[in-house]
Amino acid sequence: MIGALRTPEQQTVTVFGGSGFLGRYVVSRLAERGYRVLVPTRQPNLWNFLPLGKVGQINPIHANLRNEDSVAHAVARADHVVNLVGILQETGRQRFDTLQAKAPAMIARLARKAVSFTHVSAIGADANSESAYARTKAEGEAALLEARPDAVILRPSLMFGPGDSSFNRFATLARMLPVLPLPGAETRFQPVFAGDVAAAIVAAVDGKVPGGRVYELGGPEIRTMRQMMEFVLEVTERKRVILPVPGNLARTQGSILGTLDWLTLGLLPDEIVTTRDQAILLETDNVVSEGAIREGRTLQGLGLTPTTIEAIVPSYLLRFRKSGQFDLKRNAAPTTPDLLAPRSGGPASDFHPERASGPAIGQQASH
Repeated sequence: MIGALRTPEQQTVTVFGGSGFLGRYVVSRLAERGYRVLVPTRQPNLWNFLPLGKVGQINPIHANLRNEDSVAHAVARADHVVNLVGILQETGRQRFDTLQAKAPAMIARLARKAVSFTHVSAIGADANSESAYARTKAEGEAALLEARPDAVILRPSLMFGPGDSSFNRFATLARMLPVLPLPGAETRFQPVFAGDVAAAIVAAVDGKVPGGRVYELGGPEIRTMRQMMEFVLEVTERKRVILPVPGNLARTQGSILGTLDWLTLGLLPDEIVTTRDQAILLETDNVVSEGAIREGRTLQGLGLTPTTIEAIVPSYLLRFRKSGQFDLKRNAAPTTPDLLAPRSGGPASDFHPERASGPAIGQQASH
């Protein structure tokens, strides 16, 4: 109802997790549509992590999911609520149970006045999984649908885009190590562009996505972990040995690295830390199900065309090449003078002074 009666400029969307990787895409897309956006965060003074909008359109506010009063304040004026909060590894007081199993239903309960509620989970959410990440994701979905039966739940596969923690991580490891130990080398993924996931979220806020359903969002191609690493090596022009790590060994390695990371207070580089829980996740394919495809619970079913990794990933991995993105030999090309050049550069040049809007470089304007 509210979408039909009021324009986006008259509506407020509260985006939990809006300061994260996916959140910045979502906040930017909502602002482009004209919505007013509130971004609850524990550190609103660090507001420069947010995209730019019109004056007063995007506002960070203080909130903490462990403090219900602050959450209630964050959703008090919300016409729509989007929850993107999730973690891949527990650190300090950031626990799977609190943030992924309990928070979605708690937010929904406090945001009863909101017209829509959109929640981002993950492909692989499974109440029976050995992985605490996957298990709490499923628990969060179930509790949310009890509190808010009309909620839209989106499950993306591995997300990519500038600033991601997947392809950037692969490229960093390839720069650091001559041999790349790879857990889950043959596990299949369906990498999806974060901008496409954001577009689906905006469609849900616009009221174009039927609620009470779980949507699975994947890109146009399915690739194994090994194939994604090979793609990164090709783009970054590096030759490395890929060493598949068996599941049991990956779990043991994850336990050791997770413990070391805890003992060093998180001082180990994020790129080399794969926890036991993450190793368990890497044993299961992460692709859109046949049921979701058949029932239209996909990006294509929502009328969105998925973006390929080739169209996006190389643009932000060039910096990982040995010579960086500014390779003079690779980028060298015949110099073509522009319209303001003082003289022709030869038959192949685009020298057309008669089309110029002003005098050539080094010459004075005629009167």
